[in-house]
Amino acid sequence: MAAQIKINPARAQKLAANLAKVKARVAAACQRSGRDPESVRLVAVSKFHPASDILALVEAGQRDFGESYVQEALAKQDELVGQDILWHFVGGLQTKKARQVAGRFVLVHSVDSEKLAMELARRAQAQGVLQSVLIEVNMGEEQKAGVDEAELPALAETVLSLRKDGVGLDLQGLMCLPPVFDSPEEAGPAFEYLRELRDGLQARLGVPLPHLSMGMTGDFEAAIEEGATIIRVGTSIFGARPPKS
Repeated sequence: MAAQIKINPARAQKLAANLAKVKARVAAACQRSGRDPESVRLVAVSKFHPASDILALVEAGQRDFGESYVQEALAKQDELVGQDILWHFVGGLQTKKARQVAGRFVLVHSVDSEKLAMELARRAQAQGVLQSVLIEVNMGEEQKAGVDEAELPALAETVLSLRKDGVGLDLQGLMCLPPVFDSPEEAGPAFEYLRELRDGLQARLGVPLPHLSMGMTGDFEAAIEEGATIIRVGTSIFGARPPKS
């Protein structure tokens, strides 16, 4: 239970200071681009970090947390049960693990195939829940996940068809992992391109797709300036990630 989790005061102070710095950077990026800071949702990516860190950040006012590994995420959810936390699944998701994810996360960022979408919808329907999802788009790097641009419309249509009687899947927008660049500004065109893909998809399908999940520690300001509504920040909040045990 969360009440039994011990928080190191010095660590909590450091995390709160880091969070405040990131929020200030978000606000500055929004000001530069004429946006309301409230239009950007900050997801603190907590993979490999302990539940005590998450609880310290909850006490500092952070609500949204992102996890990339199913078992680690579910263990933390159980450890932090009762806390005011919105959990996001931001990593690659195997179809066989869809049953463990449906209904446990406020948003699944990484739907990248019809097979995964259909299994996630089946599990959500069995639980009587509406699972919000994003489609992950491959930005041209072979080693990264995501649907190819040419296959995006068909996948989006499939996801939209998987909502019946208020349960199943609810398509909220797109997500990407951009190529790695030497400077954050170089990622701008990739973020701009994802926004254009989303806008085109909205027009084609005739449905609102309000969210763009793009931008991490190294480039979230560029992502905000190109329209990101969700940024996924780990290192700037938690510090260097410990090795996976």
